[in-house]
Amino acid sequence: MTQLPSQHRLRLSLHNEVHARPPEPMGMPMALSHVVMACNAEQRDASRAHMAALARDHHLPAPEEGSIHMRMDFGPFKVRWELHTEFVTWTFMRSIAAEGGTERDPEVALDAVPQQWFAELPGECLACLHLWVLPAKEETVMPWLRHVLHEETLVASAVADGLGEVYTDFSVHADGFSRMVLLAGGMTPRRLGRLVQCLLEIETYRMAALLGLPAAREASHVLASAERELAELAEAIRSATRNDEPMLLDRLTRLAGQVESQHAATHSRFSASAAYFELVDKRIEDIAESRLAGMQTIREFMDRRLTPARSTCAWSSRRQDALSQRVSRISNLLRTRVEIEQQQSSQALLATMNTRQGLQLQLQSTVEGLSVAAITYYIVGLVSYMAKAASHHGWPLSPEITAAAAIPVVAGSVWWSLRRLHHRLFTSVS
Repeated sequence: MTQLPSQHRLRLSLHNEVHARPPEPMGMPMALSHVVMACNAEQRDASRAHMAALARDHHLPAPEEGSIHMRMDFGPFKVRWELHTEFVTWTFMRSIAAEGGTERDPEVALDAVPQQWFAELPGECLACLHLWVLPAKEETVMPWLRHVLHEETLVASAVADGLGEVYTDFSVHADGFSRMVLLAGGMTPRRLGRLVQCLLEIETYRMAALLGLPAAREASHVLASAERELAELAEAIRSATRNDEPMLLDRLTRLAGQVESQHAATHSRFSASAAYFELVDKRIEDIAESRLAGMQTIREFMDRRLTPARSTCAWSSRRQDALSQRVSRISNLLRTRVEIEQQQSSQALLATMNTRQGLQLQLQSTVEGLSVAAITYYIVGLVSYMAKAASHHGWPLSPEITAAAAIPVVAGSVWWSLRRLHHRLFTSVS
C-alpha cells in the first residue's frame, strides 16, 4: 500500500464539502413540510440536541457531534435537518395517497410528526412551506389544485425541461404555511429529488434575502437625517470663522461616528441579502422552467416582486458608502483648513518671536555696553587705590594720571573678554 505524505488537517472536510447537503432520491406521491428557523449560535446547537431528542424517542442513534446536516427515517415520516449560517432548515417527508376531489383537505407531512416536539423547535420561524409531489396531471388534480391554492394569485410553470409542472400562490394560508404543488410526470427519483430541493431553497433563500429590507428601510431614515446634517455642516464651513471651526469639527466627528456605526451594523446584513438574492436567481435557473399558457412563471413573479426589495437593499448599501466617503472628504477639508490656519498662526508667532529676539539682542548690547563701563569703573577705582599706595613707595605718576591711563586698557580688555565669551557660547550652541 502506498504511503501518503503528511495530510492537511482540513483535506477531508474540504473534499467532502462538495457532497454537503446532497439531494435525496424521491418517489411520489409525496408530501413535504419545510420549515426554516432563524437561529443564533446557541439555538443552532440546541436544534442539534432537539434532533437528537427525537431520535432518542424513536430508539435511533443520535446525530454525530459537529454534524451540519442529516437525514433520518422514523418510519411514518422522514426528517432532513440542515444547519446554515443564520438559520436551520427542517424538512419532513411522508408518502401519501394520490389527491383527488375538490373539497378534500390535503394531507401534510407534519400530521405524522410529534406535535409537541415540533412546537418546541429552537429559533424563530422564518418560512413554512407545504409541498406536494404528485404524478402526471390528471383530470381530478386540477380541481384539487384550485381548492388547495388561491386561483387569483396562482403562479405556474413547466419545469425540468417540460417533464413537470409546479404551481404555487406565494400566499400564507390559514395554517401559517405557504403551499406548492409539483406534478412530477415521468422524472427519475434523483432528478425529482434535485428539483424538489431547488424549489425548497427558492422559498428559503427568498425569505432570507428579504431580511435586509427592514434594515434598509430603517437605514434610509438615519441616512436621510445624516445627509441633511452633512449638508448643513458643509454650508456652515463655507462661512465659518476661526472660532467656529472647533465646534464644526466636533459636530462632523460625531456625525462620522454615527454614519460608521450604522454602516457597521447593517453592512453584513446587506451583503448576506445580496448573496441570498443571487442564490434565488441560481435556483430558479436550475429548475429550467418554461411558460404554461396564460400563467405567470416563477421567474417573472420573483423579478417583479423581489426587484424593488433587492434594489432598496443595494441602494441603501451604496448610499451608506457614498455618505461615508462624503463625510470623510469634508472632514479632511475642514482639518486641512484648520491646519493651514494653525500654520499661519505659527508663522506669525515665529515672526513675533524673531522681532522680540532682535529687540532682546539690542537690549543685550546696550546692557553689555553698560556692563563694560561699570566693570571698567570698578577696576580703574582699584587701580587708583593701588597708585595712591604705590606713590609712597616711589611710583612716579600721580594716582589720577595712573587711573586715566588705565581706563582705555581696562575698557578694551573687558570688551575683548566679553566678545570672546560670546563667541565661545555661540560656537558651542551651533
